[in-house]
Amino acid sequence: MNATPPDGSPIDAAFVRRWLDTAATVVEREAAALTELDSPIGDADHGTNMRRGFVAARTAVEQEPPDTPGAVLVAVGRQLISTVGGASGPLYGTLLRRAGKQLGDEPAVSAAQFRDALRAGVDGVAQLGGAAPGDKTMLDALFPAVDAMSKALDGGSGTADALAAAAAAADEGAVATTPLRARKGRASYLGERSIGHQDPGATSAALLVTAFADTAREAGA
Repeated sequence: MNATPPDGSPIDAAFVRRWLDTAATVVEREAAALTELDSPIGDADHGTNMRRGFVAARTAVEQEPPDTPGAVLVAVGRQLISTVGGASGPLYGTLLRRAGKQLGDEPAVSAAQFRDALRAGVDGVAQLGGAAPGDKTMLDALFPAVDAMSKALDGGSGTADALAAAAAAADEGAVATTPLRARKGRASYLGERSIGHQDPGATSAALLVTAFADTAREAGA
């Protein structure tokens, strides 16, 4: 039986598997839009790559369901590294594998533990890509998401409300990449021409954070 964390809002393997199903569905729905965002500043394949990766991840987890939340995240990260092309595979794989390893073998974790794991994953992405907030990358959605989640939890919010705050911040961060000049990644080669386009990586990151929020809301966490 899964242990219930002190805050009464457990995040267990079933929760993360539901997130994966939600995320895969959302990526499928938004794949064309992500590729359209990627067309003027990237290789026009971000949506296609993300869809392929999440289909593979969902299939792998369905075939051999991990029994801890950390193990689910590690499994998804591993699949994304092996199936998503370009830089996105290693970056998203690092995000989820670092987060999963941070959670360890706990059968259920609190929202605060989950927040700490996400922060470890985001820090891993920053280290791997050598990017920082303001560089017009997925970090412009991920850092605000973790900060907003921390603020909400510190203010006494439960899991669902904290993840909703994270999702709103991630979405705002993604939109705010539009006027930025890219300093990292494929888009940085365009220089000034990268200005005026919303970053596809930040956009897909916001979708994944929103999938966590939707999962928590549906679970009544």
